Amino acid sequence: MYNSAATIAAVVRDIESLSIPGGHEIVLVHDNGGDNTMAVCAELLRTARVPITVVDHARNFGEHNAVLTGWRHANGQHIVNLDDDGQNPPREAKRLWEHAVATGMDVVFGHYDVKQHDAWRNVGSWFTNKMTDWALDKPQGFYLSSFRCVSRFVAQQVIDYAGPYPYIDGLLLQVTQRIDSIKVEHVARQAGASGYTLRRLISLWLSAWINFSVLPLRLATLAGLMTAALGLIAFVVVLALWYSNRGPSYGFGWLMAAFLMFSGTQLVMLGLIGEYLGRMFLAVNQRPQSVVRSVRRSEES
Repeated sequence: MYNSAATIAAVVRDIESLSIPGGHEIVLVHDNGGDNTMAVCAELLRTARVPITVVDHARNFGEHNAVLTGWRHANGQHIVNLDDDGQNPPREAKRLWEHAVATGMDVVFGHYDVKQHDAWRNVGSWFTNKMTDWALDKPQGFYLSSFRCVSRFVAQQVIDYAGPYPYIDGLLLQVTQRIDSIKVEHVARQAGASGYTLRRLISLWLSAWINFSVLPLRLATLAGLMTAALGLIAFVVVLALWYSNRGPSYGFGWLMAAFLMFSGTQLVMLGLIGEYLGRMFLAVNQRPQSVVRSVRRSEES
């Protein structure tokens, strides 16, 4: 939950009304937005019809960190992630669970015919999935979404990850290949605006590529090799022209262009290596993935 005061009550009531053989619970993770979400949750705890657990983060850590916190406090044999804005109808969450039970899959993703997001969010999601096609061990074109059902077995494997930059789908694909997807409905947001900014999407892309793949390093190596090859070809051409007395006239512009090309390539590769080293530094120094301020449970729990 992030600034969810206007939407979370309706989502919880819809989840409570589901009929699940064996029963179900609700785990709410407050990722420290700026509104009165926790006050709404206090009322939900008081009137709960199913067990509810509310976990309050000490500060904002991000969606994927909050998901892992939720998994650590969940007790069910399967766990379904839902957005706090009502765009993932709880009845569709039940369908994800039913498919997982029927097929024995460890992870079942929901994919959409039509997404009710802003155009830039849809482009960002498309780009993220294209990036994961290259960087992660998943079937080409398989759509990864935040609306997913996972088995307790897989969740237990993933929650041991303590790094400060988790990427849930990368962690899942490291654990299992028993994944599937079904088509689900995606409805318009009930209230408010999305907390996903362009900066957050870029951070997610970096987590997907840098934390769970060495592909960027290989691309940097390839760029360096291509630049070196172009430099060698240019040297051979200049040498041939000089030998045939048709050599080019040299000037400041030519020298600066060559200097900027090579220096720019080197700086890009150094920056990429620095990003890897920086994240290793933060992990070694045990930057917390999340900090829980409090955990409250309903009487049903």
